Amino acid sequence: MIPLRGLYIFSSRILYPMMYYVVRYRRGIVAKNLRQSFPEKTEAERRAIEKKFYRSFADVIVEIVHGYRASASEMRERVVFENEELMIRLLSEHGAVIGMLAHMGNWEWFADFNQHLLPYGMLQANIYRRLKNDRMDELMNTIRGRRGGMLIEKQQVLRQMLTLRKEGTPVVYGFICDQKPRPQVTRCWTTFLHQETGFLDGSEVLAKKFGYPVLYVYITRPARGHYAARFELITENPKEEPENAITLRYAQLLEENIKEQPELWLWTHNRWKWGRKV
Repeated sequence: MIPLRGLYIFSSRILYPMMYYVVRYRRGIVAKNLRQSFPEKTEAERRAIEKKFYRSFADVIVEIVHGYRASASEMRERVVFENEELMIRLLSEHGAVIGMLAHMGNWEWFADFNQHLLPYGMLQANIYRRLKNDRMDELMNTIRGRRGGMLIEKQQVLRQMLTLRKEGTPVVYGFICDQKPRPQVTRCWTTFLHQETGFLDGSEVLAKKFGYPVLYVYITRPARGHYAARFELITENPKEEPENAITLRYAQLLEENIKEQPELWLWTHNRWKWGRKV
């Protein structure tokens, strides 16, 4: 029930110092990731990004708490979709769209796009990986589904997509695609932030199977507590794209997005733990 401005005081004065200076939550991983991703920057510049990231990360935590009770009108002000007409057109013409996202900014708040689709009789479906802790999984599902969007567990994606296509429901499927894939099954590799990096290609595989257009959701934060999402068209005809072209374009757009506001990406993730399997 605490207003967001009060939660931000907690974020700045308690949560950020606790994570950064006391617990030192994954600071070694963050420092390594930044050093390898931005070798052209000085140590001082990378340290500045590191501190900005932890401040942003602390904000995201309290924003998720606040979002549980935030009204639809408040969320419309805090999360702006700059060109939603593109998404509406593609959904109307193709019946479904695949949106490729990343852990940029407050990724949990972007489930709120469903309220923009409801007036058109359309639906947002967010693909998620079940958490190991059952109570946390139940809590996050409650938060994510609060705006009426659909949640699809990763293992059930294909079955649900077939069902929704049969029902004729226009759906935008949201996939967070910047996780670390296992090297044994990774089929798409590229140089990303100066490092050889494997990418999940499940979104591309499904786009080609169903013929659904693919968009990248480009995230920025113009002010504290406010985010902007811009839909960037990757392809309207995925079946005509060469192998890996969709995933590689996603990686390129994500890198541009990160470089614009590097503090918004989730640097605590041990993204480069594994290399290519020889």
